Amino acid sequence: MLAERYDCILFDLDGVLYRGDRAIEAAPPTMAALRTKGIRVVFLTNNSSRTPEQVAAKLRSHDIRADPGEVVTSALATAELLAGRGGGRAFVIGMDGVREALAGAGIEVLDGEPEAADLVVVGFDGDATYGRLKTASLLVERGARLVATNADASFPAADGLWPGAGALLAVVTTTTGAEPEIVGKPFAPLFESGLRRGGGGRPLVVGDRLDTDIEGASNLGWDTMLVLTGVSTRAEAEAGPVRPTVIAQDVSALLGDP
Repeated sequence: MLAERYDCILFDLDGVLYRGDRAIEAAPPTMAALRTKGIRVVFLTNNSSRTPEQVAAKLRSHDIRADPGEVVTSALATAELLAGRGGGRAFVIGMDGVREALAGAGIEVLDGEPEAADLVVVGFDGDATYGRLKTASLLVERGARLVATNADASFPAADGLWPGAGALLAVVTTTTGAEPEIVGKPFAPLFESGLRRGGGGRPLVVGDRLDTDIEGASNLGWDTMLVLTGVSTRAEAEAGPVRPTVIAQDVSALLGDP
């Protein structure tokens, strides 16, 4: 069985296990079978707006067993990275997922219009205002380090694409000229945090996007499986510079022969 060749499997979510409000048909039985075999799984998402509890609840609503401790969001990876450097005071453009992750890691989250901060952290924020983006820009101009949970330009919603964390980040970088540090896929910190959560060893990353899931894991020298239930197509994978280790119709390929 393909899955048994690896010590843990890191799963992207939307486009891999579900699409919007519907589970991908193969996902619930495949995930149940992996559990039966004792395969270690981690759920890895660039979405910083949800807490691990909320992500796990969404997976369970699709009949996929999930524990919050198996979820690594870009918010959690950001908090882990910054806490490891000594933390500090952070002004946040972001929702509960990133604010709770930072506070839980001992980082002071600033509100209002502070005069100074050590960090400006930008994630997806459906309630972002001009005033808060202005404050974030001013703080960066005054010396705060700019960190983004992820740089996804858009956020997929039921009615279409909304401005994502990358669009909000662009407001600050366009204003200040600052170069941000980005934690989420395709950059290494989120993948590395997921592997630590999975117990280490040899990972397989399963995703639906060549430019985030597959490229980021490939840059680390990790094996990848592109599933065709989301964004990227087989033709794109076969023609592009980033080649997945495996191309599969859906996650059920994990149960087959390598």
